[in-house]
Amino acid sequence: MFQLTQNLKTGKMELIEVPIPKIDKGRILVRNHFSVISAGTEGAKVSTARKSLLGKAMEKPEQVKQVFDTLQKEGLIATYHKVMNKLDTLSPLGYSTAGIVIGVGDDITGYKVGDKVACCGADIANHAEVVSIPENLLVPVPDNVNLKDAAYTTIASIALQGIRQADLKLGESCVVIGLGLIGQLTVQILKAAGVVVVGIDVNIDMVDLARRSGADMAFFRDSLEIEQAVMGISNGYGVDSVIITAATSSLDPVELAGRLCRKKGKVVVVGAVPTGFSRDEYYKKELELRMSTSYGPGRYDPNYEEKGIDYPIGYVRWTENRNMRAFLQLLSSNKMKMDLLTTHTFKFENALEAYQLIMDKAEPYVGIVLEYDKDKAVEKDVILPVVCSKSELNISFIGAGSFAQNSLLPNIKNANMVAVATSSGHTSRNIANKWGFARSTCEPDTILNDNETNVVFIATRHNTHAEYVLKGLRNNKHVFVEKPLCLEEAELEEIRSEYNKHKCHLMLGFNRRFAHHINEVKQLFASGQPKAINYRINAGNIPQSHWIQDKTIGGGRILGEVCHFIDLAMFLSGSLPASLSAFAMKDEMNLQDTLNINICFKDRSIATISYYSNGSKSMTKERLEVFSNGITAVVDDFKELHV
Repeated sequence: MFQLTQNLKTGKMELIEVPIPKIDKGRILVRNHFSVISAGTEGAKVSTARKSLLGKAMEKPEQVKQVFDTLQKEGLIATYHKVMNKLDTLSPLGYSTAGIVIGVGDDITGYKVGDKVACCGADIANHAEVVSIPENLLVPVPDNVNLKDAAYTTIASIALQGIRQADLKLGESCVVIGLGLIGQLTVQILKAAGVVVVGIDVNIDMVDLARRSGADMAFFRDSLEIEQAVMGISNGYGVDSVIITAATSSLDPVELAGRLCRKKGKVVVVGAVPTGFSRDEYYKKELELRMSTSYGPGRYDPNYEEKGIDYPIGYVRWTENRNMRAFLQLLSSNKMKMDLLTTHTFKFENALEAYQLIMDKAEPYVGIVLEYDKDKAVEKDVILPVVCSKSELNISFIGAGSFAQNSLLPNIKNANMVAVATSSGHTSRNIANKWGFARSTCEPDTILNDNETNVVFIATRHNTHAEYVLKGLRNNKHVFVEKPLCLEEAELEEIRSEYNKHKCHLMLGFNRRFAHHINEVKQLFASGQPKAINYRINAGNIPQSHWIQDKTIGGGRILGEVCHFIDLAMFLSGSLPASLSAFAMKDEMNLQDTLNINICFKDRSIATISYYSNGSKSMTKERLEVFSNGITAVVDDFKELHV
């Protein structure tokens, strides 16, 4: 299938062939018929990607700070390679689509193949022929609603959530500042709800369109009538709410909103505007300034968006999914004038022309729709024109995130790179291009069942390790898996049993025992001599929302990372643990990622592992001290060894 992507380093946009997403648990596969370009959000993203490195840095100061932090810890060369690798990726575009269901996960009961649906989600509902959507991020489209109009559902939900935040009631009044696509949708939805609407914009064409969309009044921003007219339409009080859907670096929208709003009114920020306003108007009128979060409650919550856990309607009336359904009901009831908003329709294969129109501003536009060839055949995988050399190693990767790209792939030499599988098609294709894989896929089983691959690298999220290791061994493949090997003891026993049946290598990514300084330390001490080991790890904070903290996906940091340090202590002692105890610092989130571990080994060695998530980032991450027979060895962050 084809997908629209942009290279973050060069800014180049192109339609590339990528593999079709896998039908995963909790996901629905959708064949797109239409998608809508969000000229504001996507135009800004495209513009940033086309800037120089300095221009990109000025746009993203928080990421520049992260680069300097990495520079201090890892040095210039390592930081440079990480930054370049991060930039040299393909970024998907689009987040509002509509199409037909072509596949459902085993646990999905509310949808079936052939259903009409509207889909949402940045990096999910992309401009691509086929998309994989979590259950809470798509909704059924009523029979009397065409898919072209339904493709606006996500963008309309942004407008609808702004209105929810304004908390307007029948007969109340509202000013909408910024009359682009979201502003026009806001005007139409407000009118459908019986609200008196005034529109304001810096573009006279958008002002005229707002009048046709139903605004009671609409003004060019430079008009001297605005404040007097707003007071007239609101009986001299000011409007009940102002919704700002503009995108600008100017403070004017927020300052103007303060003047137009009545006492104790609400100002809702939907667009990207600064909020460093003058205090007087907001103070004297005791105004509320509210932010509106995208499509609604549930946005940015992985439990809602990825796991499909809904918010009870009795506590959260309008979620992002319910907002989407509400807009589609407006379409079904003929309350929206979508023909006014769709100014351009491009065939998907001409998508680059659509973006060039936005960049050049060659002619007026509002709603820009991409139309897909729904009858075109799409290929499951992508075969690349790679010539494989003769080698005993025929390597495939399942998962290829930052660690795989920065630490594993650069160190593989003299091997045939057979196939790479990642969860997203554009990532899989990009990795295949960069590292010379012959095939790009989203299906791990394609790799695990093929006859060509004899070595599989597994670098996926932790909850999938056991499954892929077992399948690899059963198919007589040598397996390298990143830590941890698995999350459950039953999985460990199953892997042990399967490993003993096959003449295959199984290697776990416990890399610290291979460090140069560690091998020097190992040689310092006589074999069998008991050692006292003190190992301090300044691990740093990882928020509760990160996948590694999720016990079902990452297993938590003890299973996910502390295993590294226990392995190194075992390696240095040359013995297995005889007993172990641990004490964790209690925290409100019950993460238990600041702890001390004490181990007694069978050879009488002892180890204390201090794993702390609450320390300063400026401190080195790892310090290891080994004591034995009058000798002390200290390894500081694997960069210095003192004996």
